[in-house]
Amino acid sequence: MDWSVQQIAKFAGTTSRTLRHYDDIGLLKPSRTGDNGYRYYDQTALVRLQRILLLRGLGLGLPVIADVIRHESDAARALGRHLEWLRQEQDRLARQIASVQQTIAAVKEGGEIMAEKMFDGFDHTQYKEEVEERWGDETYATSDAWWRGMGPAGQAAWKQRSQQLSADWMAAAASGMAPDSGPAQELARRQVEWLTGIPGTPASAAGGGADVKGYVAGLGEMYVADPRFAANYGGEAGAAFVRDALRIYAGKHL
Repeated sequence: MDWSVQQIAKFAGTTSRTLRHYDDIGLLKPSRTGDNGYRYYDQTALVRLQRILLLRGLGLGLPVIADVIRHESDAARALGRHLEWLRQEQDRLARQIASVQQTIAAVKEGGEIMAEKMFDGFDHTQYKEEVEERWGDETYATSDAWWRGMGPAGQAAWKQRSQQLSADWMAAAASGMAPDSGPAQELARRQVEWLTGIPGTPASAAGGGADVKGYVAGLGEMYVADPRFAANYGGEAGAAFVRDALRIYAGKHL
């Protein structure tokens, strides 16, 4: 069984023009073209289209999507990874929704706000003990002073940048791209650049002579080993993707 381009556009919530564009750039070819010139799509094409639309939803551009699909031909496995990421996002959003609903109810009814529940699902965890244990009290003190000195506006900008980086990592991991692919290695470069901007860390400009390669590789392992860190990358699977990409980048560039 196959479906016309008009039917597929309606089912997928897209347009015939978009599907024709995907055909023109080789991203999604129709299964056959009728004598009347109409495009028709079979089940295999529909599965590919679902993957394309999911990856578009992650914010990936068409060239990157083409590269991802080309390197991951097993659609079921790729969709399985994406499903795992979607479920983790569903759980995170459900906890955020519940916490906001509780806050709204408390505000409207004049009740007591439960501070420990207000931020469930939000990334607000601080890792003071981990930093001091791994890299010393001075490292934490230097970084903490830098953080406090930024002021609210600077902190907000830095948080936004960090959140965007985490979101880009999760999108890349969910897409099924390889850790050694161009887009993944660009993310690894951004991660290292982000780390170098934190005073006191071995990767910072002031870290002179430190084993930056070992530091970056060690962070990757920590992202996987500690669920609290892994949560920043969509869970253990996402953290493993970050670890592998950082390890490859460190081996080539650090």
